[in-house]
Amino acid sequence: MSAEQNILNAIAIASDPAQDRALQNEAVEFLNTVRAGATETWPVALRLFVGDDAAQRAKQSVHVRLFALQVLDELLDNRQEELVSAGRAQETYATLQAALGAYIESEYVSGPAEASAPFIRNKFSHTLALLFLCTYPDQWPTFFTSISPLLHTSPGASTPALNPHVTTFFLRLLLEISGEIHDQTLKSARSFAASRHARDGRVRDAVRTKDAVGVNSDVLGVLEEVARRLEAVRAGGPVGTDGLGAQQLTELVELAIRAFASYVPWVDINLTVTPVTINILFKLLSDQALPIRLATSAAILRIVQKGLKEPSDKLQLLRVLSLGQVLDMLETKTRITGDKDDADRDDEVSYRESLGKLTSGLGLELLKFCDDQAAPPPDIAAGAEELLQQLLPIMLRFLADEYDETSSSVFPMLSQIFVVYKRAKKNSPQTHLTSAKRAFLVQTLEILLQKMRWDPDSDPDDLDDDDRGAFENLRSDLRLFLDSISAIDEELVTSAIKVLAMNTLGQDGVGWADAELAVYLVYLYGEFQKGDKNKGRLAFVNVPDDVAKDKRKQSDWAAYPLTPHGEMMDALMRSQISAYPHNAVAIQYFETVGRYGDFFKARKQYVEGVLTTFIDARGIHHPKKVLEIPAEYVTTIIDSMRDVLVVRAELPEPESSEQDLLSEALSSAGLFDSQLYLFESVGTLVSLLGKDPDKQATVLQSITSPLLTSLEQSIQTPINGPQDILPILQAHHVIRALGSVSKGFPDVIGATPVPPPAWVLVLKQVAEAILVSLEAMNQHRAIRDASRFAFARIIASTGSNITQYIPMLMNRLIRQSQPVELVDFLSFLSFTVHKLQNEIFNVLDELISPLSTHIFELLARPVEGTDDRLQHNDTKRAYLEFVTHIMTDQMHSVFVSERNKDQLPNFVQSIATIAEDVSDPASVKSALSFLTKSTTAFAQDPSGPGAQPKPNAPAVTIQLNVVPGYQTFIYERLVPLAFTIPASPSYNVKDGQTLSATMEIGALLKQIYQARGQEAIKYIAEVYLPSQNWPPALISEFATKLTELDVKQFRRYFADFVRNSANS
Repeated sequence: MSAEQNILNAIAIASDPAQDRALQNEAVEFLNTVRAGATETWPVALRLFVGDDAAQRAKQSVHVRLFALQVLDELLDNRQEELVSAGRAQETYATLQAALGAYIESEYVSGPAEASAPFIRNKFSHTLALLFLCTYPDQWPTFFTSISPLLHTSPGASTPALNPHVTTFFLRLLLEISGEIHDQTLKSARSFAASRHARDGRVRDAVRTKDAVGVNSDVLGVLEEVARRLEAVRAGGPVGTDGLGAQQLTELVELAIRAFASYVPWVDINLTVTPVTINILFKLLSDQALPIRLATSAAILRIVQKGLKEPSDKLQLLRVLSLGQVLDMLETKTRITGDKDDADRDDEVSYRESLGKLTSGLGLELLKFCDDQAAPPPDIAAGAEELLQQLLPIMLRFLADEYDETSSSVFPMLSQIFVVYKRAKKNSPQTHLTSAKRAFLVQTLEILLQKMRWDPDSDPDDLDDDDRGAFENLRSDLRLFLDSISAIDEELVTSAIKVLAMNTLGQDGVGWADAELAVYLVYLYGEFQKGDKNKGRLAFVNVPDDVAKDKRKQSDWAAYPLTPHGEMMDALMRSQISAYPHNAVAIQYFETVGRYGDFFKARKQYVEGVLTTFIDARGIHHPKKVLEIPAEYVTTIIDSMRDVLVVRAELPEPESSEQDLLSEALSSAGLFDSQLYLFESVGTLVSLLGKDPDKQATVLQSITSPLLTSLEQSIQTPINGPQDILPILQAHHVIRALGSVSKGFPDVIGATPVPPPAWVLVLKQVAEAILVSLEAMNQHRAIRDASRFAFARIIASTGSNITQYIPMLMNRLIRQSQPVELVDFLSFLSFTVHKLQNEIFNVLDELISPLSTHIFELLARPVEGTDDRLQHNDTKRAYLEFVTHIMTDQMHSVFVSERNKDQLPNFVQSIATIAEDVSDPASVKSALSFLTKSTTAFAQDPSGPGAQPKPNAPAVTIQLNVVPGYQTFIYERLVPLAFTIPASPSYNVKDGQTLSATMEIGALLKQIYQARGQEAIKYIAEVYLPSQNWPPALISEFATKLTELDVKQFRRYFADFVRNSANS
């Protein structure tokens, strides 16, 4: 069998999901060998790629041709030295030059330019760029001049017109060449090689000397011609003979701008900055197409950032551009108004962000000449300062933009301004702060303080972690800017913070965002009093000079006047803002009073109110932060609460002998439920004693011991008949009270300390007592419910310290559990898995298969009546949440353990069946979410896109348990599922929950591609979609979107696709 046939067979096996995994691995290994031996195998690869003619190329598999290009890339990028050593470099490159030149003539000049496989075009342009780098200028000096005539060669045209295929290819080729020889991002991603570095320099020099003029002329000619045609088509003119409509022309204009921008940094500035180019670019800055505007803005930024040897030349360049006037006009023109729809608004936000970056880039260049450290000539510094002063108001308007993306686009410039100002202060402490600088700082400070405010229309509790984290990061950046201004003029910052906070705290009826900002500014104030060295109470009161230090302890601190910081804290206390009905305000209030506990030593009249706030309904729901209140206050308040920390179960009056007295008692336990908040509060107070662990444990034990005694008495009391429920009710109440005490402690984060703190040992005693009670009273659902309640809170506080009790707990909970308890049990399991993860792997390993079988049997039963339907759906959703938690917490190896691996096919089939029930879109989404995660866990190909690290992203370790044959399940079940669900007649994509499910389908499809790569694209585009009679053009578009868009973009695309399909 020939080498060519061997390669074809190996590619067929490797790309066929139905093939045996071992055979596929063997095929992949063979192909890797072929690629590594590129110095010998390149002739075969060349034949496989170019073929004999266009017809043969069209018949050849896309996988084969892409692999052929990979072999050629390996030869040209990594094997040059081997070719040179063997004396075959010149001959090899000549053969490639001739063959690929003929291919371009056939495919791009006269042919369809790979219309059936557009991604081949991009890949080939990279390959040709690599050949260019190996042969230019010595062996292929006519590289550019041989392509230039082809730009206007259109078959059948009497008058030569633009050839869109060659033009597009030429522009992409320039992007690839510039990327290889100049793009610093690409260079930094590679290991440094002196030979490559020297080669890149030689190529740049040769292009500048020989071809830059011609290349630039061709690019600008294309840009002018295509822009002119686009303008004509928009005006209603006819489409040209090449069939290019407005969309295609827009893409060509954008591509030409990007190609131009790619070589701006490394060719002569006199070529790229001329009256013609400036006129073109400034005109396109206002084009109606967003991609063109974005590309143009980026191109002008490249020009602005162009390095020039002489400062005078650079300043002259910036003067010629006169960007200050242009940006002033565009900033005003593009401000977001309420009359724009969402699409236009998103476009304008993106464009304003790019304009902000251009403003920032220009500002950074000017600041280089305004920095004392650079010591620029006086005339240069003066000229740059003049231009900078024109730019500062524009920068401030971008900074004040309501959209954070736009605002943060000018952060680099603002940061550098502060660097320059601080250096000026160091060099000229007395004269550095001119009136102009001070006015600028005042304006900036006002904007920064307002940008620190939450969007009043976005409740932080409703935001996801990403959005909440984005604002917190923004606020952190703004704090750094305040710190920089403070280093320049501290009084300016402290005064502005105080005025804004005090004005807000003194008003009635302020919005929650303004209230939260005022409290936050009080919280920040201490950070900016760097000139005030006073600590403790002295930070808040002014002690007269005539009071000796040794007399201060006996002094009446309440009589001393307050410092500005003390005045702010006093205003905070008097404002009663702790009662503001918004969680964000309450959280910030607790953080603030916790930070400045020393204030209460000077103003003790506020202590009672703060502690009351802390333990009442305003404090008990505080998520994770705790207050640093002095220990003596904590113990005092606990001692004062002991009389209400006694549990006394009370029986309701029976209405009839048939009444379930226990159920009635549990449902009417309103007073006890309120008492639970006290137990939680006392737990929180005890948690504040962490600085004295022994005392903390002693105080905690003084609270739990009476409860444990009461519990022991309850389980030892004989129960005489079904109406004798008081011991059961008392045990139930005590168990919940013990759990509530534990809830007062903060949730454990990360690894628990070894040895554990003393209070953990107290809670372990509590856990043991609850298990004893559960064993003794296991037949009562009330005790099972209370035990779950308590253990959930103990697990949250103690983490892995409690793991040893989990198997016993699960056994005793399940033993007499009823179907109606399943939802609560599953929720408890989800919580336990999330908190303890691998610590309970063995428990989960034993439990998952029988539990899943039981759940699926319940879900398979006929549903009768509304209550039955609600119970059915609740159980289904709780189970899906449980198994999804397992995947999210990377515990999925439990599904493929020795005990459970045989059940995996039935298990995932059952989940897929749930996803088909479109009557319950919430469960559809949850089921799809699980299946999406399973694709990564069980079918991630190590060479798939999802396994490749993203640029600039932190390294993430993904635990994979690749299951042989799982890709077959993906193609036979999940891919059809993704298209049949939205095709269901009862699938209402206008419904909000259904739309969420639709976007989850998009995420599933994207994850299938991320896991399986081109194999998935081939199956979807060449097997499944054709079998569903999709038009080829639509298949091609869908496959391209699936490949190129990120997850978020593809989810939106897929939802729009389904919505449009439903409307058609």
